[in-house]
Amino acid sequence: MGTMEFQKDLSAVALDMLLIVQPEKRRTVQRLQLDQQTESHASHQGQGFLRDGNRNNRQRQYQGNDLQGHKVQMQQIITSCSDEGTQVTVEVHARNSTPQLFKKLSFGKGFQENGKRRLRPPGWKDQHAYPWDKSCLKSMSLDLKQFEKLDAYATKVTAKGSVEDLVKTLLRVAHTDLEKVRAIWTWICHHIEYDVVGFYNKDQLSFKPKDVLQSGKSICEGYAGLFEQMCSVAGVQCMNLSGHSKGHGYRTGQTFTGEYDHAWNAVYLDGRWHLVDSTWGSGSMDDCFSKFTFRYNEFYFLTHPALFINNHFPDNSNWQLLKPTVTLKQFESNMLYKSDFYKMGLLAAHPETPIIQTVNGKVAIAVESHSPMLFMFELKGAKEYSLMTLKRSGMNLELYPQKIGSHKLQLYAKSSKGSEELYSCVLEYIVECSSIDRNVCFPKELHQPVGHSWFTERQGFLKPSHRGPIINTNDGCCDLSFILSKDLSVLASLHSDNKSLTEDTSRRHILQVCQGNKVDFKIHLPHAGNFALKIFAKKKSDPGNYNYIFNYLISCPNADVKWPVFPQTYSKWAEGFELVEPLAGLLTANHSIKFKLKLHNIAKAFVQCEKTFPLSLSKEGYWEGSCSTSGCTEVFVMVLENANHKFYSHILKYEVEPQ
Repeated sequence: MGTMEFQKDLSAVALDMLLIVQPEKRRTVQRLQLDQQTESHASHQGQGFLRDGNRNNRQRQYQGNDLQGHKVQMQQIITSCSDEGTQVTVEVHARNSTPQLFKKLSFGKGFQENGKRRLRPPGWKDQHAYPWDKSCLKSMSLDLKQFEKLDAYATKVTAKGSVEDLVKTLLRVAHTDLEKVRAIWTWICHHIEYDVVGFYNKDQLSFKPKDVLQSGKSICEGYAGLFEQMCSVAGVQCMNLSGHSKGHGYRTGQTFTGEYDHAWNAVYLDGRWHLVDSTWGSGSMDDCFSKFTFRYNEFYFLTHPALFINNHFPDNSNWQLLKPTVTLKQFESNMLYKSDFYKMGLLAAHPETPIIQTVNGKVAIAVESHSPMLFMFELKGAKEYSLMTLKRSGMNLELYPQKIGSHKLQLYAKSSKGSEELYSCVLEYIVECSSIDRNVCFPKELHQPVGHSWFTERQGFLKPSHRGPIINTNDGCCDLSFILSKDLSVLASLHSDNKSLTEDTSRRHILQVCQGNKVDFKIHLPHAGNFALKIFAKKKSDPGNYNYIFNYLISCPNADVKWPVFPQTYSKWAEGFELVEPLAGLLTANHSIKFKLKLHNIAKAFVQCEKTFPLSLSKEGYWEGSCSTSGCTEVFVMVLENANHKFYSHILKYEVEPQ
C-alpha cells in the first residue's frame, strides 16, 4: 500500500470512530485531504506562524518512536472540533516506520492525551461584549499591587540553562495559575529584546523557545513561542495565536492582505481564555525601526478583548473573544487608539473614524476622559488655526487647516497631576482638507488651550464672568472678571499680529481693578480684528517674575473701532483703586474734563494740568472734580496719603491731543 493510500485509509478509520461514538457530530466533520504540499508546509512550521483555533486544521511536527524504539518524524493533524471540544487526532508516520493509530476522544471538556487535558477552544463563556463598556482595561478583575513582590522577583531572575530550569525558578514564588502566568509574562517582558536585525532577516532566525532563551532576543513569533512553552512547563493552558496588527509601520486607513504579521498568546485562567502580547509588553521601537528600548507596558497583560481588537485581528475570529465579532473591514476602518489612551483614563474620541473630512474648512474633535487631563496636538504638513478648550471630562478641538490635502493630526495627553511628566501620543487622525476657511485668522500669540478651565481654577482663578474661549465684541469694549482663591498678583496683556501694537501700548488698552479677592479687566481694543488676551500671575510674596496662566481670544469685526489707551498708571495706583472717568488716556484739548475715582486711605487728591484742581470726596465715597485742558499737553492725578505729608504721589497720567 502506498503512502497516500495509507493516509486516506487512516483518515477514514478515524472519522468512522468519531461518528460511531458521537453521530450527532457528523455535520462538523470532513475527511482529511493530505497531499505532498501540505506535508511540505508542515515541515517548515518552525519558520512561520502556527495555525490554530476552533474548526481549523492545525499541523505540527514532533518526534516519536516506532515499535522497534527508533526515532521517527511524525506529523499530527487535528481535523475539527465542536463547541464542546471533541477532536480527532491522526498521526502520519514516515514510510520506513510502523504506523500506529491512537484513539483520543472525550465528551464536553476536551479529550485526554497522555493523561493531560487538551486545550479547550473558546466558547460562549469566553466572550466579552463589544464595543467596550468603558468599565475595565482587563479581562478579569485584578489588583496589580498583589503582583509587586512577584514582579520584583521575576524581573531579577536570570536565565541559566533550559526553559524548564527557568520556569522552575520562577515557580518558587508563583503558585496559582494567575501567578505563574504573571511571572512568565514579567520575565519575558524584561529579558527578551526585540531583534531588530532579525526582523529584516527572518529566514535566519530560529523561533524555538530554547534558541530564543539562549539569544535573549527574537521577534513576535519567538516571544509568543517562548511564552507558550513556559506556560506549558508551568502547567498552564496557553495558545499561540497569529493575525494582523496595527503596529509599527501601520498607516491610518490601510487594508490588510496576504500573510499575517504578528503573533501573541491566549492563556486559560479561572475557566476563561484571556489575551496577552509579551512582544508589545516588553518595549518599543524608534520611528526608524532601528533601535529597541525596553519600556514595560502593563496594558497588554490580560487586556480586555474589546480593547485588544483595537490593534490585534486574529486569523480565527473565535479568538477575538468577543460578541459580536469584528470583521476585517471593521478592523481596517476602526480608529487606532494607542495603549496610553486607555492607560491615562481616556474613554472615547469623536469622530470615531480615523479619516475625517473638513466641513467648510473646519474639523471638530472631542475626547472624553475619566478625570481632568492636559492635551496638545500637532497637525503635520499644514499651518492651522485652532481652538482647544479643556473640560473636566476631556477636551474639545476646532481645527482650520490652511492647506488643501491630507494631513496627519496627532493628539497628545498627560496627567494633570505631574507637571514634569511628558506628553504621550494617544490618537492619530488623517484630516482630509477639501476647502479652506479664509475668514479665520487667529493671532500667533494665542496659546492652546484657550479660555477658562479646571486648570485655571487650580491656579486660583474662579467664577469667570466669561466661560467660553472667545469674547465677542462689536463696539471694541469688554469686561472680564474673576474671583481669586489665592493671594495672587495678576497682570494681563493684549496681543495681535498688527506690528504697530507694541507691548507697552498693548498693556495700556487694559485697565485692571482689584476689589478684595475680585479682579476686573476693562479692555478697549485699538482696532478691529482678533486679539489674544494673556493673563499672568504670581504669589504676592514671590519676588520673582509673573507666570503665564491662560488666555482668551477676543474678536471684534467692526472696522470703525479705534479706542485710545487707558491712562498710564504708576506704582502708587493701589489695589482697590477704581477709575470711573475719564477712561481714555488721551484727553481733548481746550475742554473741561470731569474726574471721578474711588480711592481709599487718601487724605487729599488733585488733578494737575496748567493749574492744580482739587478733588472732593462725595457722600458715595468717590473723589470728584474737573479741570481744563487748555494750554497743557499732560494731565496728572496726584494723591496725598497723609495730611501731614508735604509730598504728593502721582497715580495716573493722561495725554492731551495736540491743539
